[in-house]
Amino acid sequence: MCGRYWIDDGRESIEFTEIIEAVNRRVAIEPVKTSGEIFPADIVPVVASNRRMTPTAFAMQWGYALPDGRRIINARSETAETKPMFADGMRQRRCAVPATNYFEWERTGRARTKYAIRPADGQLFYMAGIYRIESGRPVFSILTREPAESIAFIHDRMPVILPRDLVRDWINPKYRAGEILNHAVLDVSHEKAQEAGQISMTL
Repeated sequence: MCGRYWIDDGRESIEFTEIIEAVNRRVAIEPVKTSGEIFPADIVPVVASNRRMTPTAFAMQWGYALPDGRRIINARSETAETKPMFADGMRQRRCAVPATNYFEWERTGRARTKYAIRPADGQLFYMAGIYRIESGRPVFSILTREPAESIAFIHDRMPVILPRDLVRDWINPKYRAGEILNHAVLDVSHEKAQEAGQISMTL
């Protein structure tokens, strides 16, 4: 699964700086979180196609809201196309969620070890997402898949990480989602979050 992720402040990434600037130019009802540890329900920068099918940065809230107040923050990529809650997003409302790394916890008995995970190249990456509109606000969920072999000991799921050259295709509904998902990035590195300098351990 993906229950937390991290965004560097963007000063070392021209690409993400441009995303932040684009989001900041839009009128936001609530503050947009553009760095640090990202939690469910946070409003964050996300890339999706606009009406002209041009990649555009938007502020979206993480998690589909349920009537009981819970949020659906992940969707299984293997079955999302057949689920009523996610089918429309898979067809025509796909987005790419920028991140520096995501977090997962290895559980051994009562002990929990938090890991920071990212593609092996160490660059800003994009997780595959889908979105819908709730009360006039876009909200998104991150797609997950079976983990890369190197991190299967940590958790039995991981977010779908998009190859950089397929991000535009992912957010363009003329391309089939399933074909792109087959090319997910699996070459990832991991380290304990404390060693990565990202030490918030709240669960």
